[in-house]
Amino acid sequence: MAGSGRAEMRALGESIVTTQSAEIGKMNAWLAQWYPGRPTTVDYRPMMRDLSGLTGDALDETFLRDMIPHHMAAVMMSQRMLVQGRAEHREVADFARTVRDTQHGEIFQMNGYLADWFGGDWPMPYGAHPAGGGAPCTGGAPWGPGGMMGR
Repeated sequence: MAGSGRAEMRALGESIVTTQSAEIGKMNAWLAQWYPGRPTTVDYRPMMRDLSGLTGDALDETFLRDMIPHHMAAVMMSQRMLVQGRAEHREVADFARTVRDTQHGEIFQMNGYLADWFGGDWPMPYGAHPAGGGAPCTGGAPWGPGGMMGR
């Protein structure tokens, strides 16, 4: 987010890159440890547009509008894995909880930036952010079993 004039956006962008790079490293290490010899290449398709030609407000708004659904996909995949009990290793379940909760909080932060800076926001189909923070994705509907994320 070097092209952003907002310190908050530069910090958010740097945090996301640092966190996701570490997460990819951790997952690759697990693959090598738990499934040695299996191919680890994937067919990568970017989930966001190329932002390299943008600066200032155009960069900030486009990044936020692209990153929110990117995070929403990670939250949904993590919650689905947990609800359906698909994690074969405890470390993966713990990782999924962390991704779900952290990125859910970042979605609200980014939504707030959209509202404050651009007079709009991205609708949150998963219910209101719980007062007082904490683990936003535990408990009853819509996050828990039977709720939108639990199906």
